[in-house]
Amino acid sequence: MQMIASRMTLAIPWMVISLVLLATNSRTQKLPTRDEELFQMQLRDKSLFHDSSIIPDGAEISSYLFRDAPKRYYFVVEEDNTPLSITITPCDAPLEWKLTLQELPEESSGEGSGEPEPLEQQKQRQQVLNELGTDLYSYKGNDVESYLASNSPSGLYRLELISTEKDTNFKIYATTTPDSDQPYPELPYDPRVDVTSLGRTTVTLAWKPSPTISQLRQPVQYCVIINKEHNFKSLCAVEAKLNADDAFMTAPKPGLDFSPFDFAYFGFTSDHGPHRERKNRAKPVTPRLSLHTARARKVDLQQICIGNKNIFTVSGLKPDTQYYFDIFAVNTNSNMSTAYVGTFAKTKEEAKQKTLELKDGKVTDVFVKRKGVKFLRFSPVSSHQKVMLYVHSCLDAVQIQVRRDGKLMLSQNMEGVRQFQLRGKPKAKYLIRLKGSKRGASMLKILATNRPNKQPFPSLPEDTRIKVFDKLRTCSSVTVAWLGTQDRNKFCVYRKLVENNYSEEQKKREQNQCIGPDTRKKSEKVVCKYFHSHILQKAVTTETIRGLQPGKSYLLDVYVIGHGGHSVKYQSKLVKTRRSC
Repeated sequence: MQMIASRMTLAIPWMVISLVLLATNSRTQKLPTRDEELFQMQLRDKSLFHDSSIIPDGAEISSYLFRDAPKRYYFVVEEDNTPLSITITPCDAPLEWKLTLQELPEESSGEGSGEPEPLEQQKQRQQVLNELGTDLYSYKGNDVESYLASNSPSGLYRLELISTEKDTNFKIYATTTPDSDQPYPELPYDPRVDVTSLGRTTVTLAWKPSPTISQLRQPVQYCVIINKEHNFKSLCAVEAKLNADDAFMTAPKPGLDFSPFDFAYFGFTSDHGPHRERKNRAKPVTPRLSLHTARARKVDLQQICIGNKNIFTVSGLKPDTQYYFDIFAVNTNSNMSTAYVGTFAKTKEEAKQKTLELKDGKVTDVFVKRKGVKFLRFSPVSSHQKVMLYVHSCLDAVQIQVRRDGKLMLSQNMEGVRQFQLRGKPKAKYLIRLKGSKRGASMLKILATNRPNKQPFPSLPEDTRIKVFDKLRTCSSVTVAWLGTQDRNKFCVYRKLVENNYSEEQKKREQNQCIGPDTRKKSEKVVCKYFHSHILQKAVTTETIRGLQPGKSYLLDVYVIGHGGHSVKYQSKLVKTRRSC
């Protein structure tokens, strides 16, 4: 029984060949160039050709190559003088491929006898058939390359591909009706991408529209690819780059590595050899391109599809950085694409910031614009074990960063008065970066020293508000209180008569804590006194301000003055005296 089954299996290929010869050599009936019903079926179910060696007419297939393991594909042209177009799209590695016109075997030995041809004779016949054929075209590289002939003879066309660098994906498209199919969008006469505007974080690109939109009335949209490494020649290569981290491929089901329609059954050898076992273990991953999303994964690459407009501004780039830009026209019906000639550009440098040198032990005034940046440098002249940095942020909060010889030592947001102790290093230099907030500009006083003695700025409590006792408010006086610290400091109280419609917005504009009492009028001064408490919970003082007018509004300020003469203003308080008592 096993011998009978074996003989039947060996006989099947030559029976199929006889049917092919009968069809191709028949003179009484011409076959159509393409069976449209069959073609539509192929488009609906491309999985029929996923692992097959047959290239369908008019449909793109995706496949996979292991390194140094060649693959063969076949395409039948049934009539002489038939147009033929075959396009190969490499993905992430260069390919070597060759197209050969190969004749079908004319007959089989033992024809009509019912006896199968001996195995040895089959092998010899296959070897002879493999050596037959006319080389038509060959190519080596990673460009999208096509073979195009307006009048091709009938026959069996064999395409052999190999990747010598690494395992890779690729795509094949073949058709006998290239004039009517045109699935790839056409490029304009000038396919270059131009850079029309260049900034520090933006690049504007422009290109001529694809004639496919205007002439063929087919839907086309453009996809922009941005990366820092190189230009891409196909969207297949972009997909391969985006999926570079996908290390595993799904294994095919047993027995499905070849389709029943494989031309190996027609008497031609398929991919035998030491790589066959390896090929049976894996199936290519061929993700479909998403036309409406911008993606950025671990790889530094961005893909944005923008519709049919042919001008686009790329934003969010880094200054002084070279980027590569590619434009792909995508036929949204077929999902097949054509690459424009990509370009590259380097964004402009950031405006160089002048670095302010800090002198040891000297307070420096610094102004930072809203969302602006200022740089300061401190270079101790002697060896040191630590550096003290005193910062007084007078307006809005700022972000402060300190680097010692390029190493980040400090990074945080701060407001009010702060002091930072940094570990020293012989001959080290310290770069201080101050960044303003989104709310508004900032003013700071800053002092750096490697010989700390007394703090230049007075210490402040956590709460710098002024409390008004409403029950003690009269027509001519108000009583206020504020918190102090354990350090003995001088406090000065000032008052200012303001209009009754004085708003909180006006008060905020006068909240600059760096403006000291020396800028106030003498008539506004109420009192100065020294105050502290060794017990922090009892560090509270009060003051009654007299000589006020009935029913009037006053702006009250408390200044605390440190040992170095530098002052810090508490939060201003708006108060109104009683109209009648």
